[in-house]
Amino acid sequence: QVQMVESGGDSVQAGGSLRLSCAASGRAYDIFYWAWFRQVPGKEREGVATIYTSNGNTLYADSVKGRFTISQDNAKKMLYLQMNSLKPEDTAMYYCAADRLWTYGDWSEPAEWKSWGQGTQVTVST
Repeated sequence: QVQMVESGGDSVQAGGSLRLSCAASGRAYDIFYWAWFRQVPGKEREGVATIYTSNGNTLYADSVKGRFTISQDNAKKMLYLQMNSLKPEDTAMYYCAADRLWTYGDWSEPAEWKSWGQGTQVTVST
């Protein structure tokens, strides 16, 4: 199985930046799709961004377009999320995901993904 570990979460002021990382290990030799999700207590888990490794194609939630950038290092099996111009509404637990199951064919659905990390907390204050 694939193990996923996120890091980089912190508390920052609005307008600041953070860079999240996700390291994959185990059966991580052939990851074609990666994604970042976020969740706050009592709310649905929300798809933030996804990347297809073979061509670098990316998709973003409307709420983060122009501010967040997803990237990956396939050789190192690392996923990154550069977050700029952070807003209080970005406050959430951020999770990385890997391995599409193609259950629904929709990347933004949590059930579409096989492997998950434990999450890293991002808190943005005003």
